[in-house]
Amino acid sequence: MNLLRKAWCRTYQTAFRIVLPVLPYREPRILGSVEEVPEVLREHGISSVLLVTDRGIAQIGLTRGLEDALARAGISCVTYDKTVANPTVANVEEARALYLESACQAIIGFGGGSSMDCAKAVGARIAQPRKSAGSMRGLLRVHRRLPLLVAVPTTAGTGSEVTLAAVITDEKTHHKYPINDFALIPSVAVHDWRLTANLPAPITGQTGMDALTHAVEAFIGRSTTHHTREMALDAVALIHDNLLKAYENGSDEQARRNMLAASYEAGIAFTQSYVGYVHAIAHSLGGQYGTPHGLANAVILPHVLRAYGDAAAPKLATLARHAGIAGPQETDAAASASFIRWVDDMNARLGIPRHLGGILADDLETMAAHADAEANPLYPVPVLWGRTALEHMYRVVAGGRFADEPAPESPHKNAGELATPQGATA
Repeated sequence: MNLLRKAWCRTYQTAFRIVLPVLPYREPRILGSVEEVPEVLREHGISSVLLVTDRGIAQIGLTRGLEDALARAGISCVTYDKTVANPTVANVEEARALYLESACQAIIGFGGGSSMDCAKAVGARIAQPRKSAGSMRGLLRVHRRLPLLVAVPTTAGTGSEVTLAAVITDEKTHHKYPINDFALIPSVAVHDWRLTANLPAPITGQTGMDALTHAVEAFIGRSTTHHTREMALDAVALIHDNLLKAYENGSDEQARRNMLAASYEAGIAFTQSYVGYVHAIAHSLGGQYGTPHGLANAVILPHVLRAYGDAAAPKLATLARHAGIAGPQETDAAASASFIRWVDDMNARLGIPRHLGGILADDLETMAAHADAEANPLYPVPVLWGRTALEHMYRVVAGGRFADEPAPESPHKNAGELATPQGATA
């Protein structure tokens, strides 16, 4: 990245950091169970709601407790259950049509981040009927109040119940982009640990590492506040102490409750202090190949942290010491290295691969352009990278070779070595 563009990025980020204290961030009202939702709806005079979820959740009956509670309260509920792993513009438009046809007055996003993001985007389209989802991508393009939005997370990872972002994929162009607006922060969030108890172990692991990525990227960025630093520190410690317990024993109530808290705190941290290149790369892979977001973040995180090098080491060291990963006497370099090793070890213990297959060299230019456009100038990353440096990181994540390239005659050097440059100038 040339010096002029670097200066523009840092100036833009500095301006946002200065105004952070006066921006209208808010946190949702927290409920402890789905049975409490009807009373909140009655308080707002709501008699008809749209429930946005996915087919898997609907088929195993996870929404039944909420639906029964709504029925007992005399509140009509129509369900949209076609949300896909990376929710599409088509999902949003179908759900919006159902909302209007059924004369709904509120929206409930029930599921992982995909369902909650879809619900947020539906709300944005209701609030701004003349704007397409694509025209609202980026920052502060919704402006208007959404219908009452209730978020019911069934995973402990995305933190979508407290964030101002909805990430949507254009299924025609494979472009995955965020819509960011304060209006998208849900009014109500339900932290019912029972909804997470029967998650498949791989989903528990991947979404937990998603929450870790949120906390880490928020903490090591250059736009933190005292509040976001405290939230990120606590989230990392909770994940360190509870993720493996939840992964190994899904019915561990305390571990599940703690993971919901960690996801929420990480969500607060990154919605105010932003994320970084891990997310930009992950979003492009999700849009191009449908790679699950939590899986992509988990795989990418240690590679990007290694590539940041000395620029991120002091803050990673703080995280390591706070979580008990490194001792208080260790140098920043040693503690930072310990933290990255811990992330690698967590991925291995959670069954998450070190690299992602299926990445094509032919798609590299398009994906890097999307990642560059998403991250720069908004994300206050430790080191600024342009497209060439981002293209290099896709090779690292792929393990040194893309799927459409011939195998080398001799083994490629490992991805850790590939990721060492911290100040790529492209």
